[in-house]
Amino acid sequence: MARAPRLALAGELHYLLQRGHSRQRVFEDDHDREAYRAMLREGAAQYRVAIHAYAMLDSEVHLLVTPTEAGALGRLMQSIGRRYVGAFNRRHNRSGTLWQGRFRAAVIDGAALGHDATLQVELQPVSAGLVATAGEWAWSSAAHHLGQRRDPVITEHTSYWTLGNTPFEREHSHAHRLHEGVTATVAADIERAVRQGGPAGTSLFVGRIEDQVGRPLRVKRRGRPPRRAG
Repeated sequence: MARAPRLALAGELHYLLQRGHSRQRVFEDDHDREAYRAMLREGAAQYRVAIHAYAMLDSEVHLLVTPTEAGALGRLMQSIGRRYVGAFNRRHNRSGTLWQGRFRAAVIDGAALGHDATLQVELQPVSAGLVATAGEWAWSSAAHHLGQRRDPVITEHTSYWTLGNTPFEREHSHAHRLHEGVTATVAADIERAVRQGGPAGTSLFVGRIEDQVGRPLRVKRRGRPPRRAG
């Protein structure tokens, strides 16, 4: 059975997940992470993809992006994937694949979930037990949004600008939201969308995306339909 086409839409917010094959490490040290981040910045400029948030873990990469055209996502990830695998294999004297198949992608309702998705990305190192707080992890966009350093990879999403009128207000609000975390319901909705390759957002947003792609995208519940009373 042919795989459903990946959901990729110009001008929409996307959550991308790229994992190592069999969950193997894709970063052995900071040199590897810096190489990947440099390729991400170069690729984003070349293919006109705005990077709003990222987190590089030991065996996976989480990205929040907006492409100017649908095909740009695939071109960006293929370019980075091939370049990075070649450099990684040469540096670590290995051969073969590194990534687990094709990357996963979900279209995110930027108006309703844009900042939640940013938090979801930047809290990944905390969830993985790598650090106690998001700002401690050097290989994510958290430090940028917290005002700790300027990250040239990042193009701030409009949802970040709604956090306050000044940089201090936005940074303070972002820090507060990182401390609070994402609700379990929202986190589950985003994770399910990434896993299944669908949209995450309001019913109105999902309906608009379905109309745009011309196919149903709402996830049906598994199992038999409930019996009617009477």
